[in-house]
Amino acid sequence: MVKATKAEKKIAYDAKLCQLIDEFTQILVVAADNVGSTQLQNIRKGLRGDSVVLMGKNTMMKRSVGAPARVGLVAPIDVVVQPGNTGLDPSQTSFFQVLNIPTKINKGTVEIITPVELIKQGDKVGSSEAALLAKLGIRPFSYGLVVQSVYDNGSVFSPEVLDLTEDDLVQKFAAGISMVTSLALAISYPTLAAAPHMFINAYKNALAISVATEYTFPQAEKVKEFLKVSHQIK
Repeated sequence: MVKATKAEKKIAYDAKLCQLIDEFTQILVVAADNVGSTQLQNIRKGLRGDSVVLMGKNTMMKRSVGAPARVGLVAPIDVVVQPGNTGLDPSQTSFFQVLNIPTKINKGTVEIITPVELIKQGDKVGSSEAALLAKLGIRPFSYGLVVQSVYDNGSVFSPEVLDLTEDDLVQKFAAGISMVTSLALAISYPTLAAAPHMFINAYKNALAISVATEYTFPQAEKVKEFLKVSHQIK
């Protein structure tokens, strides 16, 4: 079998990509930094069977798996070791001493006394930190397919939209109505949201005119009577 050239591979990839875009209406553009082949296989297993993965473009949901702290890796998050029994024998205390982690021996095993921030976000993982986390069986980092953009029926939007809850939508809708109402009132343009405010403002203006003049109407009479009583009390 003749091996395909680089140009032929690019053409085949482009054809496959175009085929998937035509076939699927929902696509996630993701980044797969620090995701190994084993992790990617686990991600595939955890996703829906009707999804297709094309490296660089896919229609799958984001899923992360735990990953060990490798030496030299920049920590994406803070790593805090919680207090408790480690299950390690007393001969392992040297690891904790190097990292200034307070411990005590409890029932023949090493116990961490207080929470310790082992690695700060943005710092590189050292050999001692990596060795200790490996001994404790802690896989502090999660690497997965990180959504960069979302394609849905011809529209492209940021992945933050996927995190919106019903409460978020209600708040945004209410804020939109408030802005529309304010604009409509400012330019005296009647809308369903602004109409009640316009009626109230018109009623207030009519009352003000009635109080200042001899013109009156039933509702204004009550206001005038109230004002008279208030004036007499003063």
